[in-house]
Amino acid sequence: MIATADDLFGTIGGGNLEMTALTRARELLAEGQTAPEMLTLRLNDKAPAKYGRQCCGGEVTMLFEPLPVPASVAIFGIGNIGLELTRILARHDLDLTVSDSRPEQLEAIDGLEEPVARIRPEFAVVGEEVLSALPAGAHVVIMTHDHAEDLHLCSAALTRGDLGSVGLIGSSAKWQRFRKNLAAEGFAPEVIDTIRCPIGLPELPGKAPATIAVSVAADLLGRMS
Repeated sequence: MIATADDLFGTIGGGNLEMTALTRARELLAEGQTAPEMLTLRLNDKAPAKYGRQCCGGEVTMLFEPLPVPASVAIFGIGNIGLELTRILARHDLDLTVSDSRPEQLEAIDGLEEPVARIRPEFAVVGEEVLSALPAGAHVVIMTHDHAEDLHLCSAALTRGDLGSVGLIGSSAKWQRFRKNLAAEGFAPEVIDTIRCPIGLPELPGKAPATIAVSVAADLLGRMS
């Protein structure tokens, strides 16, 4: 039987046995546990039962194996900063999508050290197609070479509404222009405000690509922890 936070696949027979197992499985997921756990239940009418008695006789021992899902991050725009950010995030256990509308920019990914992350390069003229295929809860960083492309990606991210976070590189002036454009598209102010811009840690200033990438990575990893 496979249990997720809000779904269930398969069965171990229903009744108190299954509900007890399901409840404990979801507790382990919510707590972020990774170690296996055993649980034994007696199946008789005198055994403690929270979800109804079962009098089949005997007992059942169950093995719980939590399988945490690695975080998913997508970087749109593999320029100088995007490449530095990819280099940092590649050292972490996560699913990393890197997308650019310029195929030559993605070639630099091949030169990275052996990554810990599972990197998926995506060449896409229309980045929204890549964004739409990301899993729910994915964290998106938008830093393409084209402000129009950035705006389209912001709009697509807000339309989804199920992403873990959305960050946009740029100045406060750029963000004010984007806010007006997104509002003109019909997005409510509170929805627009889910996008973070500027991105990174304000206490870590600097304009060098590597410095900005460290700042953005630190902020992002902190939000995912």
